[in-house]
Amino acid sequence: MKDQGGSWIQGISTIGIPVTDQVAALGFYRDILGFDVLVDAPMPGTLGRWIMLAPHGSEVSISLVLADTGMAVGVQTGIRFSTGDVEATYLWLNRHHVPVGELLRWPGVLPMFQAQDPDGNRFEVIEVPR
Repeated sequence: MKDQGGSWIQGISTIGIPVTDQVAALGFYRDILGFDVLVDAPMPGTLGRWIMLAPHGSEVSISLVLADTGMAVGVQTGIRFSTGDVEATYLWLNRHHVPVGELLRWPGVLPMFQAQDPDGNRFEVIEVPR
């Protein structure tokens, strides 16, 4: 391997989200959030599948990782998904019975709210100007 001056990591490709039911999680991220399915393949020797999804055109994806006995679900993921219209996204998720927090509009801060997937994993949705 060529010496890159300590710069071996070149980016973030996928972020794992622990789930108890990959089918339910796939339906949520694909059908409710509108993500594209990049990979959905069996993982030989395991009960799970390798599932990667991403918002259309995103360079970073999420992987729905089947939680094992040592992996917590219902966690704060630290993920911030972006939208061009936070209010419309908030209303859409509400209509689809997704647990959402208060729509926050603080001075000088991008509008945002918190939401949860079927396992209770929490993420934020922020409005990013187009």
